Order: sequence, then C-alpha cells, then structure tokens
Amino acid sequence: MGDLLQPMHLLVLGIVVFLLFGAKRLPELGKGLGEGLRGFKEGIKGEPAAPTAQQNTAQPSSAPIEPK
Repeated sequence: MGDLLQPMHLLVLGIVVFLLFGAKRLPELGKGLGEGLRGFKEGIKGEPAAPTAQQNTAQPSSAPIEPK
C-alpha cells in the first residue's frame, strides 16, 4: 500500500483527470480547490476568511432597481 503514489500512478491519474474534465475546466477546478484549502486552513487556525472578489460581487443589492 506504500507504493500507491508512484510517478507512473500519478501520470495515469493526471491523464484520466484531463480526459474527464478537459483543458478548459482544469484551471477552474484548481482555483476552486486552492480557495477551499485556503479557507479550510484559516478555519483551523481560527482566523476569519478574507472575502474574495466573487463573494463581494455575489451579494445582491438591497436597493430596488427602478425601471426606465
């Protein structure tokens, strides 16, 4: 069981992931994984997570939109 992460296994795993998700989705998945890990680490330390640009723009405005 100790030889699970050999270079050949990692190469095959990388090829399978590439085929499943494609080249366009991989950067998006990597970014999401990185942000999730960062939030997890900050949660363990007890520090509040810094808001990201997506969190700031995702909040709806409380002011009603008037039709023109």
